[in-house]
This record gives sequence, C-alpha cells and structure tokens, in this order.
Amino acid sequence: MRIGIDGNEANVSDRVGSGVYAFQLIKHIYELDTWNEYYIYIKNPSVLDMPGERKNWKYVVCGPQKLWTQFALPLKLFLDRKKLDLFFSPGHYAPRWSPVPTVISVLDLAFLKFPTFFKKSDLMQLRDWTKYSVKKASHIITISESTKKDVVNYYKVPAQKITVTYIGYDTETFHPITDQNEIQPILDKYGFKQPYILYLGTLQPRKNIVRLIHAFKDLVSQDNYSNLGLKLVIVGKKGWMFQEIFAEVKKLNMEDIVVFTGYIPDSDKPAILSGALVYTLPSLYEGFGIPVLEAMACGTPVVVSQISSLPEVVGEFGVLIDPYSVKSICGGLKLMVKDVDLRNRMRQNGLSWVKQFDWMHSARTTVNILEKVGGKNVNR
Repeated sequence: MRIGIDGNEANVSDRVGSGVYAFQLIKHIYELDTWNEYYIYIKNPSVLDMPGERKNWKYVVCGPQKLWTQFALPLKLFLDRKKLDLFFSPGHYAPRWSPVPTVISVLDLAFLKFPTFFKKSDLMQLRDWTKYSVKKASHIITISESTKKDVVNYYKVPAQKITVTYIGYDTETFHPITDQNEIQPILDKYGFKQPYILYLGTLQPRKNIVRLIHAFKDLVSQDNYSNLGLKLVIVGKKGWMFQEIFAEVKKLNMEDIVVFTGYIPDSDKPAILSGALVYTLPSLYEGFGIPVLEAMACGTPVVVSQISSLPEVVGEFGVLIDPYSVKSICGGLKLMVKDVDLRNRMRQNGLSWVKQFDWMHSARTTVNILEKVGGKNVNR
C-alpha cells in the first residue's frame, strides 16, 4: 500500500506536544514497517533526526509554505493521486481536499472547551480546519478515551469511526537518575537546587500555572514547610497568553522561590525530573500528557488533575487534585511532599505502570488502521 503522511509537525528541531507525537509515531512506523510505501510530505527539507530515505520511504518537499494544508498540499496530492492509496495526518489538519481517503489524529479539543484561552485568529483556524478534517476523515485516531468522547460529543461522529491509540514516551531518554553527580550539574546549568516541585510543559493558560503558583505560595507559607527551602521550578517554552504567569509571580513577590528555565532540550529533562520531589500538572484539560509519563518513567511521583485524560495516564499511581481549587492543588502537593512512604510507593508503582505505554505498539496499531482504511490485506 502507498501511504502519504503529513510530516510537518515532526519536521522541527524543538518539538513539544503534537510535534513529539508526530515525530515519535513517524519514527516508529519507519522502524516497524518495511512492506508499505511511504511518502512524507513536508514544507522544508527534513531535519537531521528524521528517518532517512530508503526504498519504501521518500520525502516530498513542496510549497508554497503559507496555508500549506489548504493549497500546496492538496495540489501536490492531486498531482500524485495515482501513486497514493491513503493520506495520514498525525494532527488535526488534513488537506482541505484530497483525492484519496484520509485518516487524522485528534490529540485534544481544548480550543472548543476553553476558547477564551486562544488568540482569536488561532481559534478561528482551529475550529474551521479541525471541523472539515474530522468530517472528511475516513477514520480518526485519538490518544485517549477522554478525547474520543469529546470528538463524539462535539462533532457527532460515530464512535466506531474512532480508535483510541495510547501513546508512549522515549524509553532511551527517560529513566531514573539516582547519582547526584549527574543531577547537580544540570540543576546548576539552570540556576537552582533541590528541593523543588516541578512543572514541565508549555506556558499557556490551559496549564493552570497561575493557580499552581498560588497553591505553592500557600504551601510554603505553612509553618512545617516555610523552612524547607522549597522552590517551584517551571520548565517550558512560552506559549500563547503566557504574560499573566510572570506577572503573578512578580505581584506575589515570589521571584526568589519560583524559577523559570524556559525551553530545555530532552537530554536535560531526565536529571531535572529525577531530582524533583514531585512533578505536577494541574492542567484544566489534556488530550494525554506525555510529560506525566516522562516523570513517572524517571521515578518521580506525580500530582495531576482529576479531569480529562490524566486519570487514564496515571491510573492509581498519582495524586489527583481539583484543578479549579487552589486548596486542592496545595493539598495534593503537601501530601506528596510530607509523606516519604507515599512518594516511594508512587515511585515504584509508577515505574511499572508506564511500561504499558509503548510507541511501537502505537505505531503497529496505527499501521493496522491505515491498512484497514486503505482496503489492503498485507500478509506479513
């Protein structure tokens, strides 16, 4: 079977969120599938860590880049229509029109649940482009049961048209680091020391960082915690509408106990995760939450929201909090910080739990879906 893939989300050097998903899925399909033919459509030449070309794996660079899925990609697919059986977009946006069936991945619908958290121009594009992509898709992949329910509810898509494919984490990168001689140089690089509570993710309103900051202030104001020297370390690049986060830290006079590192490479993350007392993601909504898996894989206990997909991700091995309640967030952090036995149990159980989340399994399931939609029965 001849499969086209939109490779643009993956074809960047500083991947987060949907870019991580697209890259890891493409990488593992490449490692798994030597029988189907793949054509990876991209705006720019492939970056260094993208899989190399081979007999069944080719890159197709085409432009113009502006509004690429609306004009350049559909035109190229029309010209290539005789050599493709199917087109897969590992993201919300399919080509505006396609001469072959399409399969898309929907990672989350945060823009429908929290429209005020998005710029008006971005919101209009997300709504319009995702709507046509969902309606035209022959099949839809979601990365959690929570997102599948959202797609069914918002777009009235039959449930049988959607397959949930849990995603994985980079097992080569994320593992526990117990040697302080490995952890400390990385902490020094970013200018902080232990003990600390860690948030790792994009800085944007949906992540609920402002409430986290207030919860941390309440925690360190309590007598038993005021002298621990705790810091809140916030790791991640600036997303949209991030200004309130920095303004709140300044307003509360917390500049000496809240550390912003900005974006950091994956190579530095295991040390920072392993060195943390707790990793927390008090998000108002998540399609999945890869950083939670990465934290658990590094042996770091997690405190996460009790809503959307996060209970699926952590199972019984994380503390769940109400993200709308500063008191609840503070309580979850307090419980994990004070209870050493709980942290140790969560650490050991979490390491076992995350083993089920495997990118190769995700790739295998995705290839099966593509072959089924394409009407091909491949004997392997």
